[in-house]
Amino acid sequence: MHANDDALVFMDELSGEHLTDANTPLPSWRVMIIDDDPDVHSATMFALGNLEIQHRSLSFLHAYSATEARQILERESNIAVILLDVVMEQEDAGLTLVNYVRKTLGLHDVRIILRTGQPGYAPEIDAIRDYDINDYKTKSELTRTKLYTTVTSAIRSYEQICAITANQRGLELIVNASTELMSQKGLQNFAAGVLQQINILFGRKVEGFICNSEENDNINDVNSFDIIAGSHGFTHQVEQKVERTDNLEVKQFLQESVDSKRNVFSTLASVLFFENVGQRTICVFLQTSINEQEKRLLDVFCSNVTVGLNNVMLTSRLHKFAYFDPLTGLANRLKLLQTLNETISASNKEKSVLSLIDIDHFAETNDALGHQFGDMLLCAVARRLLDHFGAACHLARVGGDTFALLGHENLVCPEHISNVFQLPFNVDKQEVQLSSTIGLVRLGNYEGGSSDALKDTNIALKRAKSHQRSSFSYFTVDMGVEIRERVRMMHALRAAFENERLFVVYQPQIDMRTERAVGAEALLRWKTEDGQFVPPDQFIPIAEYSGLIVDIGEWVLRSACFELIELHQLGFTDFKMAVNVSQAQFSHPLFLESLKRALHDTKAPAHCVELEITESMAMTDPELLIQTLFQIKQLGAQVSIDDFGTGFSSLSHLQKLNVDKLKIDRAFVNEISDKSGEGSIAKMIVQLSQSLNIKVIAEGVETEHQADTLMSFGCHLAQGYLYARPLTKEDLRSWLAKK
Repeated sequence: MHANDDALVFMDELSGEHLTDANTPLPSWRVMIIDDDPDVHSATMFALGNLEIQHRSLSFLHAYSATEARQILERESNIAVILLDVVMEQEDAGLTLVNYVRKTLGLHDVRIILRTGQPGYAPEIDAIRDYDINDYKTKSELTRTKLYTTVTSAIRSYEQICAITANQRGLELIVNASTELMSQKGLQNFAAGVLQQINILFGRKVEGFICNSEENDNINDVNSFDIIAGSHGFTHQVEQKVERTDNLEVKQFLQESVDSKRNVFSTLASVLFFENVGQRTICVFLQTSINEQEKRLLDVFCSNVTVGLNNVMLTSRLHKFAYFDPLTGLANRLKLLQTLNETISASNKEKSVLSLIDIDHFAETNDALGHQFGDMLLCAVARRLLDHFGAACHLARVGGDTFALLGHENLVCPEHISNVFQLPFNVDKQEVQLSSTIGLVRLGNYEGGSSDALKDTNIALKRAKSHQRSSFSYFTVDMGVEIRERVRMMHALRAAFENERLFVVYQPQIDMRTERAVGAEALLRWKTEDGQFVPPDQFIPIAEYSGLIVDIGEWVLRSACFELIELHQLGFTDFKMAVNVSQAQFSHPLFLESLKRALHDTKAPAHCVELEITESMAMTDPELLIQTLFQIKQLGAQVSIDDFGTGFSSLSHLQKLNVDKLKIDRAFVNEISDKSGEGSIAKMIVQLSQSLNIKVIAEGVETEHQADTLMSFGCHLAQGYLYARPLTKEDLRSWLAKK
């Protein structure tokens, strides 16, 4: 038997029993196509119509529904193969018809090949077992060659079954063997079951073993094969390589089968060959001679075993993909959660610790040296972690550059984990020094489940990252409360924005010499449904963290521009409007477009619109900022630096920024008091602005003394409670009218 899909060769096709007088035509093989798609019928006819299988042509029966198929099957006989669509009138129409064919009509010889155009749909293994389905294929994988080989294999099975119908006991043994094998889980169990069923099939004890190649292994040297199951005389060789087998004749016999890619029989031993089963080559060595009748039984048995092997290998591969990381071979997140759940439920929970290990600056390394190098680096880290912690701990890869470690607290601790990264990693002839940031959760008194534990470990990891790279942090209850409150507020803020519970207030900006209002700063406020105000210093960071600040900021800008236009229409034609711009908003690629759109839609004069950016933001990327500010100035808008003096500005960069105004932070204004300091920092900022020919404004002015002192420094613009609190737009207009 040759199991290659593209070139099936059957040994006894060449035997005389299939040859007859050339003048006596052989009856054709009857193939029934059941599919609700006429194109499938045409394509199948085109692929198989002119072909012969074992010197016999093919003839076709057609049914376009399960109902029509039942009518044909009730009156027709000697159908060799049924090509059956899984999904027709109903989702289970195909399987229901199979049940009707096998149980109601009692047609046990016909071979049934399920086909489906839906790759995600596959019959359960119970259905394949119970209904004696010969094969299962997606329509996309059935090329002409593979369709031919699939049908050929099915006809082969049909012919063999028919040839030994008289031997009912043999058939029953094969069916029972297939049913028994289908219930096995895992390749090792299935392989052991094959040997047991061969003993039952032959009615005598047969010594032997099963060996296989590695997955995707194209090496044809049988010495590299692994022995995965063996009968009594070979059990000591299980989990060893074939090359360690002492018997040279056994290895030569196996090699002959692998080289010829077929079953090999002799007077002393036999080898059954299975190729491309789960992307492996599998051989069954039997230390016995086999007669012709047993060969026929084996042919049918092997056809069923092939289907079973494919299903077992598929299940094993799906299990591997479901629970293991394909890059490093470590357990993945799902497997970790399963193990973690077992640990939390076990008695050793008290001393257990879960940690997350994040590789510092891995993204930069990946970008600089390439993703292939990055993958090799991750594998090197995985090997190093395995070498250090071995079987004593559970190791998993749960993210791009994040590993999880679960084990006893004496092992899973920051010191031991950091030791892993003491020496550089040698990757592709390069030495790379890495460090890691670690988050940990002690499971001793932990009350949550596995998902909660992993989530809280991630919270601890983020806390460690926010403090300093290459550090660690253990999870505390306070962290959980803080992060959950942040998430709650984030959702509440989004709902408030969507339901228009955010609003803008305006704090007037005054020329202290005349006490005349020259403009206002637009400030965002949030009033909850129950009438409570949420302080800006609480929700603004949440808006920035979540990215919602981009949409909110654009709305504030447009609202401020509309208000500016209305004030101008009321006669305050020189009035200016200052609007804060966050770093997330300013660095957004569409910020300039949103600014242009706001100015265009509102018709607000650009020279009366002032954008306030913070000093720390100005210093984050000065060169990019210079380019962006240039484009803003091209639009005609003004720019000021808010909270000046709280950051660490470079004076050289400050000169290049071409800003219009500096705002003295309220902390420096507060230093001006009747009893102590006279605001030396505020004075210095005023002098700096004068030397740079930049306007200056003070915020947080609350007393006459502060106002007089600032004016003595040369600062003439201010805002603060001395003059006005932030006002709604209605109150602002009333306030301006009184002024």
